[in-house]
Amino acid sequence: MKALPLLALLMLAGCGEGGGEVARPAHLPAPPIPVPQTALAAGVDRVQGQTAPRLIAQFGQPQIDVQEGQGRKLQFTGAICVLDAYLYPQGRGEAVVTHIDTRQRNGTPIDQASCVVALGQR
Repeated sequence: MKALPLLALLMLAGCGEGGGEVARPAHLPAPPIPVPQTALAAGVDRVQGQTAPRLIAQFGQPQIDVQEGQGRKLQFTGAICVLDAYLYPQGRGEAVVTHIDTRQRNGTPIDQASCVVALGQR
């Protein structure tokens, strides 16, 4: 039974500061984009349900334009973020955006509305 307190003391001794360096992230995420709340509310709505010509009118020519079966992917890239818009036909009408993905240029997440607003400010 005398070994148990000694074992506990040794375990606690290993919990102190080791003097080693603290791990730091390889790169810091971009600072948040200051955007008024009204613009954020309208951000995603400016993309969802839109046709390819309307997206191109808003953001310019896409970096990538790929047909995938019945769907189409348009990728728009700006200084801050990347937006992937996925368009699919609705009924017999023209294909519209049904889903979007956004990310910062370094691949870290970004709020979708912030990215849409940032891309629209080019």
